[in-house]
Amino acid sequence: MSYAPFELGDSVAVVFGGTSGIGRAIAHGLAAAGADVIATSRRADRVEEVAAELEGLGRRTLRVSADVTERDSVRGVLETVVGAFGKVDILVNSAGRTIRAPTVDFKEEDWAEVIETNLTGTLRACQIFGRHMLERGYGRVINIASLSSFVALAEVAAYSASKAAVASLTKSLAVEWAQSGVNVNAIAPGVFRTRMNEHLLDGTERGREFLMRTPMGRFGKVEELAGAAVFLASDAASFVTGEIIAVDGGFLASGVNK
Repeated sequence: MSYAPFELGDSVAVVFGGTSGIGRAIAHGLAAAGADVIATSRRADRVEEVAAELEGLGRRTLRVSADVTERDSVRGVLETVVGAFGKVDILVNSAGRTIRAPTVDFKEEDWAEVIETNLTGTLRACQIFGRHMLERGYGRVINIASLSSFVALAEVAAYSASKAAVASLTKSLAVEWAQSGVNVNAIAPGVFRTRMNEHLLDGTERGREFLMRTPMGRFGKVEELAGAAVFLASDAASFVTGEIIAVDGGFLASGVNK
């Protein structure tokens, strides 16, 4: 009798924010492990591009755009995927945004936009897809937290507040859904260079400080997040829920590095 707990064959995954950066890498990782993956975001051109990549890995997918700030849009993704594949087993919430500014001057409308995408967008997807999973008695939800779920990062208070709340939401849902076959966990990435943050990292004092505080002495490669996602999406994590797994090169463990 074979036992392959890390294989995701016959699983269907939806990745919000799945067409760039961290979400894209996770979509690729889930597909490589055998899942059929729908990577969605607001931009149809990126959806098309990543769909072609996933098909190149031999997996089934769909081309469906979505905006996590609109409930009908999120619900439409669920309906489209269930209509095509009959179910959704895995949900990854990777859609996010950040704005850097001194907190004393931070505009309320900017605060609202960051919270709306990072936190409320995650809640929407968890509610809509979670109900489907609860009805089926099975599901794996993976939210994307952050180093700033645990420690402060200067001048990104809205982002930090949203990601601390994502960690809390993850634990709340894990407790509520633990006896219904739905596991809810999060990944807290360390410092990974992406389109969203590269201007904050490359050649800046901030970037140099991040490197100094990371014991491995380098930024992460987004594909290094795939293993944690595959684990949390798989039967290997059947007794894991309410956890926030840091993939951070030792950042959160470090004190004095020199």
